[in-house]
Amino acid sequence: MRMRPTLSWTPAGDLPPGTSDPRPVADALGAGGVLVLSGAGISTESGIPDYRGEGGSLSRHTPMTYQDFTADARARRRYWARSHLGWRTFGRARPNAGHRAVAAFERHGLLSGVITQNVDGLHQAAGSEDVVELHGTLDRVVCLSCGAFSPRRELARRLEEANPGFEPVAAGINPDGDADLTDDQVGDFRVVPCAVCGGVLKPDVVFFGESVPPQRVEHCRELVRGATSLLVLGSSLTVMSGLRFVRQAAQAGTPVLIVNRDRTRGDQHAVTRVALPLGATLTTVADRLGIAVEGEPAA
Repeated sequence: MRMRPTLSWTPAGDLPPGTSDPRPVADALGAGGVLVLSGAGISTESGIPDYRGEGGSLSRHTPMTYQDFTADARARRRYWARSHLGWRTFGRARPNAGHRAVAAFERHGLLSGVITQNVDGLHQAAGSEDVVELHGTLDRVVCLSCGAFSPRRELARRLEEANPGFEPVAAGINPDGDADLTDDQVGDFRVVPCAVCGGVLKPDVVFFGESVPPQRVEHCRELVRGATSLLVLGSSLTVMSGLRFVRQAAQAGTPVLIVNRDRTRGDQHAVTRVALPLGATLTTVADRLGIAVEGEPAA
């Protein structure tokens, strides 16, 4: 199934308003069997901007599409220059209270799993183990010719060697790890090929316009089928890759709860939307359940 590059949507006037009462979320978690679906909004408190919230990156940045990346060598050079710089900052991000609360809920057996649309690895860094990375991970690179995988840190080392002195100052970092650079800042940045076959390298993430692997989608659908409720955290649900699971749950009669400050494309399917900051809300929910949320792990 191809993920359509939908970048925005217009809320309907009759969508239900959000609430400031987190008790329904606590009640759902207390019953157990909750499947979490997280989006970029859960990582904003870690310093990674979201796409569509206030100050979101789409106001200044159009994400790379799969079609542009594969068809245009210049687009790949711009992408890798920006991504290489962004990776340095992105890799320093640490889990926030929201990530740590989700990990605490998992440790206490309240979750049936976590599906994340994020590529930052912060759920795992916080201690979550049962995580499906719907859109892949920036930690890994894949060759489009031979299919070989390699660690991102290895590519970073090769790019540094190929581009000594590359130290531009970015205007910002985006949820996909891409830094905002001008064409002049990109300059003649050198892209390196696959070390195995010389082919084109791509981060192992799903770009806009690219297909989420069917087996991954089906695995997520199985998780939805087995969940007692679906808890959406920090996602506008604008793209179908996440919205389809909300629709699936609602059609099956599985309660959908959303924690997101802004309206989402899935509000009409939800029994409640808590319009509060994620970190504080999930910490409050944990307190209600008598669950301690661990502090920030040591660097």
